[in-house]
Amino acid sequence: MNARLRWISLTCGLAAWTVFAGAETKSQDVPVPPPGYKSKLEILAAYGIGKLKIIDRDVPLPDGVVLEKDIEYGNAGGHPLQLDLYRPANLTRPVPALLFIHGGAWKSGKRQDYHVYTAAYAKKGYVVATASYRLSGQAPFPAAVQDCKCAVRWLRANAKKYNIDPGKIAVVGGSAGGHLSMMLGYSDDPALEGDSGHRGVSSRVSAVVNIYGVYDMTTRIAKESDAVKSFLQGKSFEEAPGLYQQSSPRFHLDKTDPPTLILHGTIDETVPVAQSDRLAEHLKRLQIPHAYGRLDGWPHTMDIAKPVNDYCQAMMDRFFATHLPLPGKKH
Repeated sequence: MNARLRWISLTCGLAAWTVFAGAETKSQDVPVPPPGYKSKLEILAAYGIGKLKIIDRDVPLPDGVVLEKDIEYGNAGGHPLQLDLYRPANLTRPVPALLFIHGGAWKSGKRQDYHVYTAAYAKKGYVVATASYRLSGQAPFPAAVQDCKCAVRWLRANAKKYNIDPGKIAVVGGSAGGHLSMMLGYSDDPALEGDSGHRGVSSRVSAVVNIYGVYDMTTRIAKESDAVKSFLQGKSFEEAPGLYQQSSPRFHLDKTDPPTLILHGTIDETVPVAQSDRLAEHLKRLQIPHAYGRLDGWPHTMDIAKPVNDYCQAMMDRFFATHLPLPGKKH
């Protein structure tokens, strides 16, 4: 397989500026982003000659990490909802939990796509889940949001069993998963809770990591997207403007919402970086603590590139140390 096809196959699976609480941080505290490229063709060429490395999505499970697969976290009308749980072995006290939500335009992808992240963060000391949700071909919006909220409720309901701090649950996702992560963090619409399990348990989260996700479904590019239309019950914006607003994190975000980390590349042709620019501006206006890693010269699914993935993890490490610290860690 040539370099171009190899890169496309991999992407189907899966100068920065930073802001905290609306103010720039000291430059020495900010991870340094990797140099970017002028176009995707340059990226393909760099990959083809071995100059750019990609992540190994099938890295071995680290020593000291326990993986429990295929846990049923809920049931949606007879459809079992499953997650995989990674946790440090011999955990003796409650720690924060991270829920990773995969991308795939709401119509594809699988929870195992985030194994690189989930294994790494369990090794770092977190309890980490990666959840499957109903895809748009099976059940359109709001099913995916409802399923992911159910996964948060499952983590909280099982906090004692797995040594999870129920007051410290964060959600992380890329692309469609970034959109769903923001919906979990910002929406409190009862219609988005669903009835797949753990009724009465809160689905609130303490922090959001949005990696190139859609913030506003009412922009022109979103309204013209076939993937968005399929996700939104096959309806156009003209047919159901309220549905496009209800599915937009923009229309749920308010000053009570949790700290947010944004990661996005400037040459993203799938989800324009303007989406994240507007989100950062909105967070700043509301004075919500936030950080923005705006990577010059990187496209959609940029974090399959090893240097970008390293940068994303460094930004997440810093963000979690501030807003979701492990017990005994200084922040």
